[in-house]
Amino acid sequence: MISYLANPKRFEAFARIAIPVCGGLALLLIAAGLWFGLLDSPPDRYQGDTIRIMYVHVPAAWLGLGLYLAMAVASFVYFIWRHNLADVAATALAPVGAVFAAICLVTGAIWGKPTWTVWWVWDARLTSMLIQFLLFLGYIALRAAIEDERLAARSAAILAMVGLVNLPIVRFSVEWWDGLLHQGATVFRADGPAIHGSQLLPLMIMVFGFTFLAGWMVLYRMRSAIMSRKAGNLQRIREAKA
Repeated sequence: MISYLANPKRFEAFARIAIPVCGGLALLLIAAGLWFGLLDSPPDRYQGDTIRIMYVHVPAAWLGLGLYLAMAVASFVYFIWRHNLADVAATALAPVGAVFAAICLVTGAIWGKPTWTVWWVWDARLTSMLIQFLLFLGYIALRAAIEDERLAARSAAILAMVGLVNLPIVRFSVEWWDGLLHQGATVFRADGPAIHGSQLLPLMIMVFGFTFLAGWMVLYRMRSAIMSRKAGNLQRIREAKA
């Protein structure tokens, strides 16, 4: 499937269908997730209604990590095989990932205020997630700072691959540093989820909704970038003939 979509014409045909599908599914799932999460699920025994921010915070956190992994993989493909579509994908993924990482940090701070009585603490999970957000911004800034397009793509690809080292730190920071603020894994556990089904259902609906939303944004940005590059190439051809 990936090799099939590597052809720009095939990708454009796929994106023409996938973009509205992803957008529609994102709208439906997020609306359903918010309804179940805000109105139908019960309050937490200890945190009360504050727990409801989980339905935005957790999916945003997962997407912040998942999109960085996708960006790094696309960067690796470009760095090794010089495939332009992989570079387009990495470039499109960076700002979308930064948005979800920012949502994670902001909602985490809002959640932390009533829970910890402060907006921010230098907890291992919080700090490593902040670094993840800065890595997205660093990738975007590096691409913008270098005028040579190929050099910018290669330099940003190296940064994206190096930044992979932070992903396991974010994921396992609570276990490695015995975090007192963040709890350990509650969904993906060997002995099953440690979360009630009435909360797990809206959480997973929101996860899929956010995933389709991210797919919609990434595909839209990729398609726009491809069209922009085509327009730029046609302009250069016209100027060369003039």
